[in-house]
Amino acid sequence: MGNGSSTDHPVPGLPFIDDGHLPLDNPDAVEGIGRKQGAGLWGRTDRTEGDGWVAFTTEPKNPAFAWAVYHHPPHGRTVLLIRNSDQGDLHYEWKYGRSGFAHRHGGYWWNGERWHRPGQVRDVAFERYDPRPVDAPTTITAADLLDSTSSPQGGGFMKVASFTAEVEVSNWGDQLALWARLRASEPGRLPLGSCIVDLRTPELVRGNLVDRVGLAKIAGISMEDLPHPGYGRDDLPEPQYEADGSMWWSVPVARDWAESHLRDNGPAELFSATTVYGTVQPAGLVADHNRLREVFHRSLTEPRSDAGKKQAPYLKGELARSAADDLAWDAATSLARGNDQGLVPHQAVRKVVVDSILGRLAEDVERRGIEGKSLDEIVLSDMPTSAVKLLTWYIQHHPDQTAYVLGDVCLQARVRLDLHPAQVGRLFRRSFGLDSDLDAKIIDALLDMALPPSAKDYRKPR
Repeated sequence: MGNGSSTDHPVPGLPFIDDGHLPLDNPDAVEGIGRKQGAGLWGRTDRTEGDGWVAFTTEPKNPAFAWAVYHHPPHGRTVLLIRNSDQGDLHYEWKYGRSGFAHRHGGYWWNGERWHRPGQVRDVAFERYDPRPVDAPTTITAADLLDSTSSPQGGGFMKVASFTAEVEVSNWGDQLALWARLRASEPGRLPLGSCIVDLRTPELVRGNLVDRVGLAKIAGISMEDLPHPGYGRDDLPEPQYEADGSMWWSVPVARDWAESHLRDNGPAELFSATTVYGTVQPAGLVADHNRLREVFHRSLTEPRSDAGKKQAPYLKGELARSAADDLAWDAATSLARGNDQGLVPHQAVRKVVVDSILGRLAEDVERRGIEGKSLDEIVLSDMPTSAVKLLTWYIQHHPDQTAYVLGDVCLQARVRLDLHPAQVGRLFRRSFGLDSDLDAKIIDALLDMALPPSAKDYRKPR
């Protein structure tokens, strides 16, 4: 909602708020302003990598808002005034998000070395969003923006006690000039050429952005299947520009979102089939139903022997077929529901499959140590045939879980065995090709969409 007057990296367009009362060199003191000071007040501080820290506190004089401070050596500090209700989200992002300290244009972020696009594609193998650098970025610093058209006399910092969210800034350049003049007398402050203000890149030019129609087109889905912001925006990427109720995104962000959407939804479409009722369901469930339909139909229509005499079948004609279909559906869905209601403990099956694959990988790593080979030189054995077949069965019944189970194997192999996800991804492709009953094109499509990004750093020879 506003820049603290002591920030080193002002967000363009946001008003400057006087933060002179904040003990910005003492994170515990910042936390203490709001922590345990009364209902609705909150404070928190945590250390970050590289001897940095983050601190938050509700502003007691205006408790609808809070201060957020990010001390990031050697890049100075960021001081922001935010909504008090946003403290938890920003704390999590700064502490665990691994997405830099300067955020602009709907999540584009700077880590002190280069700009990256907003995190859209989750890399389960590394428990983070895949960091994707921006093409042809130009970093705009405070030194780039200050010129003779800006006047410190025309600016003024607001008081936090009277601040409201409806504040409009018409003289931001003058406020920036005042901010620059006041910090010039403070020793040890970052030079203006190191104070990050904005990002410019061709993909953020207004005319290059796409609206909801363009986002749906890039994702290859209909407008009806595109999440509607009227029902919440969590399923849409944060827009790079917004006006008059419309949202606009850069094309690379739209493509990343489309990749993530395909990863989450593509396997379910790939492994889908149509039931005899005309509904679309997981292919494994439909296959079970079709097999059971015939079993039940045969049981309902075959003559029975009773004391050496043939008895008439239970049912005949369409009545028998309808009853068989419905009984088979009840049985097939019970098999597919898993632990809670079904007959097969699907989560236990999944864990056994993952453990079986990891066990084989551990044997390879142990053998490598005996043979004196590096992890880069190791040749991984094929996954156990039974594990591949059972994993194929699981995916066909739970295609929406494909990305998570493949990612779990890659994560555990990296953390426990120090194997790179790309090595495991390559092994998945080979083992599926050898021991699953899936078509080669289906295997390619499945792994291309469902493997973590770090596990796709290879291409199958053509």
